[in-house]
Amino acid sequence: MQQQRQPNFDAGGGFGMGNSRGGYNGQDLLRQSSSQSSNSVVQQTANMDPNDRYGLMGLLNVIRMTNPNMTTLALGTDLTMLGLNLNSSEPLYTNFSPPWLTDATPKHELELLIPACYNQHTAGRAHPAMFSKFQHETLFYIFYSMPGEEAQLYAADELIHRGWGFHKEIKAWLMRVQGTEPTSKTDYGERGAFWVFDVQTWERVRKDNFMLSYDQLENRPQVAATQ
Repeated sequence: MQQQRQPNFDAGGGFGMGNSRGGYNGQDLLRQSSSQSSNSVVQQTANMDPNDRYGLMGLLNVIRMTNPNMTTLALGTDLTMLGLNLNSSEPLYTNFSPPWLTDATPKHELELLIPACYNQHTAGRAHPAMFSKFQHETLFYIFYSMPGEEAQLYAADELIHRGWGFHKEIKAWLMRVQGTEPTSKTDYGERGAFWVFDVQTWERVRKDNFMLSYDQLENRPQVAATQ
């Protein structure tokens, strides 16, 4: 017949059953009580009506601080417990360590350097002589993508030098189709076949029987002489 063990007090003052390996002490009872209380609150919250859970009835669990997870969510975490010295005048990231780091001492061994090829250098001024080497599409790109810049003037000057003209009314570049002659021509304009550069499709579009008034052409810009 198994002998029933008699309760006794252990050295720590806790109430034990026999030896310490199979018994409970005072801290175990407190942890068990706290765990049971937390589980009870979670169960009660789950059984609540959704209107009460997120209303004033649900707020009582936050005020009573019965659920550690809900308390942390509502009140946050003390940043000083994460190793931050809020009174420091130095940057905080040097002494901040993630909460899941086992070593309390923050380590910043990773040094990130920007490669030299990413360093931006101030571009020099556009040289007019370079624009004579560009294709038409490149000159159009410079003209439309760099408004108000010196390069736009150089591109426009080179386009006019190649026979193009900027029409102020239709806001487009045009030039007479090579090998054709105007069907009619006066001192104020001419009618004939023209190439019109369409910015939307980025290609030349032929316009036959197009009437061009000379006063609709933009004047050639004044650019610095080639050095």
